[in-house]
Amino acid sequence: MAREMLIFALAASAICCVALILLMKPLLVRYALARPNARSSHKVPTPQGGGIAILAATILVAGIAIRWLDLSGFHLLLVAAVSVAFGIAGTMDDIKPMPALPRLAFQFVLLLVVFSKPEIRLFPDVPIIVEWTFTMLAGLWFVNLVNFMDGLDWITIATMVPITTFIAAVGWFGFLPTPIALISAALCGALIGFAPFNKPVAKLFLGNVGSLSIGFLVGWLLWQLAGTGALAAAILLPLYHLADATITLLRRLARREKVWEAHRSHFYQQATVNGFSVMAVSAHVFVLNLALAALAAWTIVSPTPSVQVVALAAGCILVGWLLRRFATKQTEQAA
Repeated sequence: MAREMLIFALAASAICCVALILLMKPLLVRYALARPNARSSHKVPTPQGGGIAILAATILVAGIAIRWLDLSGFHLLLVAAVSVAFGIAGTMDDIKPMPALPRLAFQFVLLLVVFSKPEIRLFPDVPIIVEWTFTMLAGLWFVNLVNFMDGLDWITIATMVPITTFIAAVGWFGFLPTPIALISAALCGALIGFAPFNKPVAKLFLGNVGSLSIGFLVGWLLWQLAGTGALAAAILLPLYHLADATITLLRRLARREKVWEAHRSHFYQQATVNGFSVMAVSAHVFVLNLALAALAAWTIVSPTPSVQVVALAAGCILVGWLLRRFATKQTEQAA
């Protein structure tokens, strides 16, 4: 029954997301246009707010499936509530951008609600206050890096669909609790439902309402995956996003730039200047993420220290290769 519910969650969430987008799009076109700025890859005003449909479909379908199987729990309701709060904060930021410090402070408070009493210990030999601090900072960074990386058509789809598919599949085979797998399957389905509207050239963007709430949900799902002992897998799955965003941030800090301001210095943004089409960039990222998912699966099937090290090293090499390729000017034939 649980496996049938995973299929239901995937399909129903995709259908629900499409229906919600079709209902909302006239309003988004009228009230939520994203106009091109220094960070933008688009050239004309485009409606944003597709993340509202993704978040609503995910929570609705996952909630129905979890309730149907009588698996509901307080912590899952709390996660749903916090994801909605991230969505509301993102909506406000879409309407009128918030200053960086208040935005980060609010996000920190939301994460504190979920991680104030850690249910998972990734490093039992480390003092709990140290691990808690690491978890909070990692969560805060992951939420924001998903937002930073959502600057190109389909690039969020190219990363988050493989991650959520993988986590749902891990639950399918019994390595994760069913409620976690159902949430991941529902989020995956909603992202797939959104994909046709975000296909280059996009007719609809996620908006901060989507990138922040998706960043929180996927970060929480990865934390749950790491809590099963699959820490290497939880690192491998988002490794491209982690590397691109973190290296870019460190470079901008080294240049003493105002890192909270819009920019176009991410590797995936450089790629479009260096001869890659938008579709080619997202396709490269998608294929890389499939390879990272295969390495992550290897670490779960063969959870030996040597396999973890080799898989992580291979993942870093693959990510490094793609970052270098994006940063290199392509000849007309190669592009």
